[in-house]
Amino acid sequence: MNYIQQAFNYKHDFWRYLVGSLLVFIASAIGQIPFTIAVFYKAFKEGKELTALNPNDIMGVLEPNLNLFLLLISFAFGLAGLFIIVKTLHKQTIVSLTTARTKIDWKRIWFAFFFWGIISSGLVLVDYFLNPAGYEYNFEFNRFIILAVIAILLIPIQTSLEEYIFRGYLMQGFGMLAKNRWFPLILTSLIFGMLHIANPEVEKLGYSIMIYYIGTGLFLGVITLMDEGMELALGFHAANNLFTALLVTANWTAFQTHSILKDTAEPSLEFIDLVLPVFIIFPLLLLIFGKVYKWTNWKDKLFGKIEDPASKTY
Repeated sequence: MNYIQQAFNYKHDFWRYLVGSLLVFIASAIGQIPFTIAVFYKAFKEGKELTALNPNDIMGVLEPNLNLFLLLISFAFGLAGLFIIVKTLHKQTIVSLTTARTKIDWKRIWFAFFFWGIISSGLVLVDYFLNPAGYEYNFEFNRFIILAVIAILLIPIQTSLEEYIFRGYLMQGFGMLAKNRWFPLILTSLIFGMLHIANPEVEKLGYSIMIYYIGTGLFLGVITLMDEGMELALGFHAANNLFTALLVTANWTAFQTHSILKDTAEPSLEFIDLVLPVFIIFPLLLLIFGKVYKWTNWKDKLFGKIEDPASKTY
């Protein structure tokens, strides 16, 4: 039984996915209360009016490590909420939400994590050595150690929540609704990309960066469907956010951290910045993953129908 199809074994009425998504949002909102209180308190103490601040300024009210910690707490609430909803509202196991295998394949998670972590870090370092004037050495040992602890503990939770929602919960939910694979793949990728529209990067670089966000969602969805599980997507996404948070930051990014390097160049988005990851690197990664895990039958796994096993007659 394939990854989406196994959701038929549990309570899969589509209204459950709508209610569940709303409850996850509420859980995440509750988790954001400490951040909101801290920002209001700091702004009040310094005589700032929050209504006069744009989102970028609000993100910079708190000390970066505290800011990151409080922001990521909401994802921990959301992930816990999602797991509770899956267990109670759908009577589903976390393993079946994660993979079609009998147990979660941690080797796949670690492979994708280190594989993409090394490549993404290498790309940053290459850009640094080619364009050192665009970076500032930002390393402060004490602050970096605190950042590392926060990031290592909480960023995988943040990325896991996003993966469990989009490549897991909604992928299976929309699959149950449409009875095919292409519809959940496309829709979850679009929703995933559009939810990044409020990121400060969009304001600085323009809406064309949405191609990257949607393309990333599509890539993660494809590897989930082809591999019949989320493990590779979990490892890739965690590496992408964690290594970036530790290596480089900028004043205009969603995560502003005490990283090793600070990008001080004027933000711009060239055509190659979209072409390289979405149309060159991601397809190459698909070929590599496909070779390593011996993926076959691409057409059916990405565009095939999904049948309820109970409806089959013999």
